[in-house]
Amino acid sequence: MLAREGAHGPVIHDLGKAALALGLKRGARVTDMRALVPDLRVEDAEEAADTADLAMLARWVRRWCPWSQVDGMDGLLLDTTGSEHLHGGEAAMLEEMRARFAALGLTAQIAAAPTIGAAWALARYGDAAPTICPADAIQPMLDPLPVAALRLDADTVLLLRRLGLKTVGALAAMPREALVRRFRKIEALSANPVMRLDQATGRQKELLVSPEIRRPLRALRRLAEPLGDLAGLEQVLGDLADDLVQVLEAKGRGARILRFTAYRVDGQAYHAEARTSRASRDPADLVPLFDGKLDTIDPGFGIEAACLEATDSEDLDAQQADLTGKARSDVAFARMIDRLIARLGPRHVLQPIRQGSHMPERGERLVPYSPDTAAAPRAVHRRVAGPLRLLDRPEIAEVVHAVPDGPPARFRWRRKLHDIARSAGPERIAPEWWREKSSARLRDYYHVEDSEGCRFWLYREGVAGDGRGDTTRWYVHGLDA
Repeated sequence: MLAREGAHGPVIHDLGKAALALGLKRGARVTDMRALVPDLRVEDAEEAADTADLAMLARWVRRWCPWSQVDGMDGLLLDTTGSEHLHGGEAAMLEEMRARFAALGLTAQIAAAPTIGAAWALARYGDAAPTICPADAIQPMLDPLPVAALRLDADTVLLLRRLGLKTVGALAAMPREALVRRFRKIEALSANPVMRLDQATGRQKELLVSPEIRRPLRALRRLAEPLGDLAGLEQVLGDLADDLVQVLEAKGRGARILRFTAYRVDGQAYHAEARTSRASRDPADLVPLFDGKLDTIDPGFGIEAACLEATDSEDLDAQQADLTGKARSDVAFARMIDRLIARLGPRHVLQPIRQGSHMPERGERLVPYSPDTAAAPRAVHRRVAGPLRLLDRPEIAEVVHAVPDGPPARFRWRRKLHDIARSAGPERIAPEWWREKSSARLRDYYHVEDSEGCRFWLYREGVAGDGRGDTTRWYVHGLDA
């Protein structure tokens, strides 16, 4: 189950079928749901990452149609009018969609209908299999669905249920004049069942507004003579970068994703792709991103043309160096990150991201570098001064002798005995009551140094007489220089 911060503490952001079967609900407080399921496993939702992934999927689904749109936090809308025959018909197209999403590890509820409202209702409240709704069957297929299928908010759904209108069919059977009179002053679509019913049945038109598809900015060069060596191809890449920079400057854009294509005389094309951590239109930044990536290109009988295009770009204002003529430090850092990603791959350049927890072992996690997450504000500021190296998980230490309510005077860890020469602390961390069991104990952390000069970060779990255990335990959690 995933949780996010609400007005009165963490609330459920999303959950699986098993959690739904237990009676858990989206938007409910995590503390209330723990009363129903004490051993409930809760993880923090990554809403920003989910939004970015959904936007990426909205572009990815354009393999089936030219128009697509993000719908809420977990939906996509596609206008496939005139595209079905390109994929073997509507049924074959929906089955291909289901299979493609499954290959990505995603479970998709898919429905096709003449209206957005009908497709939305059948996909979310209809059968699990892909559903096709003919134009003359909209009302019969919507009738058994609950009124929530009309994209109404929770308060309106509750009101209709209190009036005895639990299904779309029951709502449609009501006299239209009475419904219009009851909801005529409500302008919000999510609170007006009459307008939502009209949209679903086609009485009122609803358009799908797809974001503008930007044409990639490109530079192309046709060579006078076929090129047969990679050294000359690198020179062509540099020339193309200069040409592309002029195009980007004219548009006020900066490249984020670059694609280099070499065309052989026999019709074969070879591609190489690179990404930048921030928008750029400096050839000194763009050309080194392809270091080592052109080696896989086989010139064959010669390369007759080459193209460099910015398949993704952002608005970029003119930038100026400081008074000394040197580039700003953030630009230099971005160049370094880009070179590392180009050499090592995006999965091997990681950054720590705060996770909204003050417990050291789950306060951060490593994710592939992204300028969006790198610039995000930290959710929690840990006040405990941690070690230089944090262990993946705390390791039990056998305390031979300890000062009462203080650090150990001697402890054994990994079969080696350590005599404490000096220590600093304690620094106390209380358990996170909103996500841990009531038996969780507080921690007292100490920085200690043994007689050989080795430094450790260890803690005592619990204190005597706290009512949560008879004995306390010691753990080594980190190492210092």
